[in-house]
Amino acid sequence: MDTYLFYFFACAVLASSIAVVVNRNPVASIVALVLTLFNTSVLYIMLSAQFVAVVQILVYAGAIMVLFMFTVMFLILRDESLNFDAQNVPLKVSSALAVLFITAMIVQNVVIGTSKPAKLSDISVSEDYGSVENVGTSIFTYYILPFELTSVLILIAIIGVIVLSKRSAD
Repeated sequence: MDTYLFYFFACAVLASSIAVVVNRNPVASIVALVLTLFNTSVLYIMLSAQFVAVVQILVYAGAIMVLFMFTVMFLILRDESLNFDAQNVPLKVSSALAVLFITAMIVQNVVIGTSKPAKLSDISVSEDYGSVENVGTSIFTYYILPFELTSVLILIAIIGVIVLSKRSAD
């Protein structure tokens, strides 16, 4: 059952991420990105990383997507580009998910079917695997350089936005 849930949510992540790129409507793209982030957090929960899943939903699907939505709304866009085409959405989404799910099952049976699949009960994981303490310890000990480089990159992006907005205001 865990394998089928994984394939279902993995296919949902693929379908919604494809919808992010393919959509011409920025609002529909943002909604598809929220769906992608939610499905990714479900995969994190299946990996027993509850803290990362909650942070994924709160920070990315919550705060960052609100900022994206405000940015899209503040841009000067034509009215027709903001209209959401809701015609046959359930049929389109279910068809895409069905095709991806069937493809994943065929690949699993043909390519990976020769080996015995591992069960989640066979994998030994410590009790505090996804805890806040372990995540914080690994970020600030083993991954401190990528963490700091990411913060410097975000700072450079913020400075760039400020410089660009000052130029356009002058």
